[in-house]
Amino acid sequence: MRAAVLTVALAWLAVSAASGVMADEAYDHDRARAALERGEVMPLRAILDRVERDYPGKVVEVELEREHERWIYEIKVLQSGGALRKLEVDGRDGTVLGVKGRDRKREGSEGGKR
Repeated sequence: MRAAVLTVALAWLAVSAASGVMADEAYDHDRARAALERGEVMPLRAILDRVERDYPGKVVEVELEREHERWIYEIKVLQSGGALRKLEVDGRDGTVLGVKGRDRKREGSEGGKR
């Protein structure tokens, strides 16, 4: 579990450095922390516990964004067999709002996207 969180953190830093937005990252981190302190979002650990229970696999990316006056966790999970799922989770209560994904094995055998 800790390895997954560490992987997410390292991936986040690598992407941030590559895109040149490190200054914005500090601001985003501060905004996320303030939202947590105000009770506007659940802690990431609680969100990941729910996601990992219902969508087992390796969490490869996590983003917290403000969309239409609500906080949304966007979480990518690589599942066994190569399926990649992108979940949108309500930051306030942990409700999964949507799931998008593709199954790489099926794409290769069927020749199309899911």
